Amino acid sequence: QVQLVESGGGSVQAGESLRLSCAASGDTYLYGMGGMGWFRQAAGKEREFVGGIQWSGGSTNYADSVKGRFTISRDKRANTEYLQMNRLKPEDSAVYYCAASRWSWTSGGVYDYWGQGTQVTVSS
Repeated sequence: QVQLVESGGGSVQAGESLRLSCAASGDTYLYGMGGMGWFRQAAGKEREFVGGIQWSGGSTNYADSVKGRFTISRDKRANTEYLQMNRLKPEDSAVYYCAASRWSWTSGGVYDYWGQGTQVTVSS
């Protein structure tokens, strides 16, 4: 089992920044984590992929809506993934979830473990 815990959410004004963290614990080595992703779900909308990172090599990919504004990184020693969100917009408001996958860090991957989510609210 792998446990994921997000932190860093909050309320900001448009144009400001936030940094989310996702700490993984448990059987991460046995699980053989291949990648981690960030997803978000706004009220009344479906969950959408924000971006992901390859755990070993650090390759990243992002949804078009956040490219150039959001950056994903990871600290392998700390088993932690980060989502740096700059120039936030009201439409970025959502509950943000991190997820872990054996094989993927893209939108179409299978993610086996999910965090509980952290709320991000951006006001205009």
